[in-house]
Amino acid sequence: MDGVIIDSMPYHFIAWFETLKPMGVKVTSFDIYSREGENWRKTIADLLKRSKMKYSTAEIDRILPAKQKIFKKLFKRFVFNDAEAVLNHLKKNGYLLGLVTGSYAENIKNVLPKAMYKMFDAVVSGESTKNGKPHPEPYLTAAKKLNLKPKECIVVENSPLGTQSAKNAGMFCVAITTSLPKEYLNKADIIVDDLIEIKKLVK
Repeated sequence: MDGVIIDSMPYHFIAWFETLKPMGVKVTSFDIYSREGENWRKTIADLLKRSKMKYSTAEIDRILPAKQKIFKKLFKRFVFNDAEAVLNHLKKNGYLLGLVTGSYAENIKNVLPKAMYKMFDAVVSGESTKNGKPHPEPYLTAAKKLNLKPKECIVVENSPLGTQSAKNAGMFCVAITTSLPKEYLNKADIIVDDLIEIKKLVK
């Protein structure tokens, strides 16, 4: 979702930056973009460790809602060009659509247009699996919901951890350079620069 269908990653970065700055924790856009799809509890813990800060589970539980509050305040929806056209093309040609995201279920409905949300046959949110990306569980969960074998699935990803998650799940992966350059997505089977290329790839 984030960085593939919706251009939301800049807002996620700003929200994390503003949330962690008062704590003396500095983050860059690369810190957030490169870890997209990871369980955010792990991301927070790692960023705090890097800054040599002591933390508790309660502290982590406080940080995420604070970040989400800032994100909601700042977020302005922008659907990537051709995203809806590509989804419509796939649906019309009989493909099942699964949405696999590290975002929580509540956030998915706030970010995605309702009509677009309804196009997905299965949705796997951040809290619906024990392990986040790069673990294969998110994509394997989606395949199970869709009653598909991993080899029957094509994943479209924009992050290194997401790409690795897809490959760990035994799936074909197309990476798109909406968030990071090609060199960070080299685990993918194919790398494209625009969603419309997906339409050309899938006959």
